[in-house]
Amino acid sequence: MTGGWRTGILAAIAMALAVLAGSAMAQPQQPPPMQFDTDTLAIRTASGEVKFKVELAVTPAQQQRGLMFRDKLEPYTGMLFDFGRPQAISMWMMNTLIPLDMVFIAPDGRILNIAANTKPMSTDTILSQGPAKGVLEIAGGTARLHGIKPGDLVLHRAFGTAK
Repeated sequence: MTGGWRTGILAAIAMALAVLAGSAMAQPQQPPPMQFDTDTLAIRTASGEVKFKVELAVTPAQQQRGLMFRDKLEPYTGMLFDFGRPQAISMWMMNTLIPLDMVFIAPDGRILNIAANTKPMSTDTILSQGPAKGVLEIAGGTARLHGIKPGDLVLHRAFGTAK
């Protein structure tokens, strides 16, 4: 009888530890902070220019991290991914805690497409609609709020369009 009681207790402890380990694994593990240079850019829309302060993701490590683990994004801020050459770009939202608008930018600075209000923590693939040189990530809903649309021009040195 005693052995059965101990076995039951040990099984209960093992199950509790497994549940705790599973819930710990479900939470994204935040890595150490990463440094990004900052810059400004503007988007020329039908109703005028919208200016943003952006962090620059130019190295593979910076591009892999992006805006992961951020719990907010201030208005008129974002992250500009510069991939250096035109290519089909695919993004995802793994470990990204807030919805974003992903603005895919052609080499000439024109907006190709916008993935609006992307789903936080999703591993669904989000694609450029044509060869893109960069992606601007801004807070979800910002593109609609400011009337930013495909065909608008991003003004930044990465696209040779800065003033």
